[in-house]
Amino acid sequence: MTDIEMLDLCFALAREAGDAILAIRARGFETTFKGDSSPVTEADHAAEAIIEQGLRRATPQIPVVAEEAMALGAGTIGGDVFWLVDPLDGTKEFAAGRDDFAVCIGLVRNGRPVLGVVGAPAHNAVYGGIVGQGAVRRDASGEHSITTRTPPDEGVTVIASRSSGKHPRVAPYLAKFQVAHWIDMGSALKFCRVAEGAADLYPRFGRTMEWDTAAAQAVLEAAGGAVLDAETGAALGYGKHGFENPHFVAVGRA
Repeated sequence: MTDIEMLDLCFALAREAGDAILAIRARGFETTFKGDSSPVTEADHAAEAIIEQGLRRATPQIPVVAEEAMALGAGTIGGDVFWLVDPLDGTKEFAAGRDDFAVCIGLVRNGRPVLGVVGAPAHNAVYGGIVGQGAVRRDASGEHSITTRTPPDEGVTVIASRSSGKHPRVAPYLAKFQVAHWIDMGSALKFCRVAEGAADLYPRFGRTMEWDTAAAQAVLEAAGGAVLDAETGAALGYGKHGFENPHFVAVGRA
């Protein structure tokens, strides 16, 4: 399959998984907790099954690293090329009845995310992109190209999670910027808001895993932004031991 064909596959699977998530939300669900105390629901497992089966059927040669399978100790370990899947990113948001949850499917080659989609089921939208070829948002009104923006003269718009935005390292990091606006939001949708020019900076000082970020990083890079290791300034890489990310900063057009 070509990259464009794989991107279209990811769009379709993100939509299908999103529909399943919304159906489960409509009829009600229970929330349980994994060994790391993070929440999980029936919707996480249903969405992962849809995505994993679709990817394995269409690209059987590419391993799939998926969050819930990894949590159960049954996941595939990646190689030079592998899929990274977070079937319901922002389960806390979902369980709390908020709309800022996402479906994330990303493809990694040689340590770099090369394409990805981020579905926003509650917003009836899916973001996608191929690095070097551009990014789009597909919603009820059609497909729209998206791109990062140059920060306005009034200052940057910062977007952060409701929890990690209070990390003690955030304020010192932001001291170097003129901050005009602050947005609280859950899940990988924060990257997408930067990608479409609605925000400029997403600092993340807190624990994340590669499946939390790969798809969204591909969308942001395709739209002209970057995701940088907060310590070294290098682009965030993939295939790390344990799949845990360092602290990072997602930026639009610097």
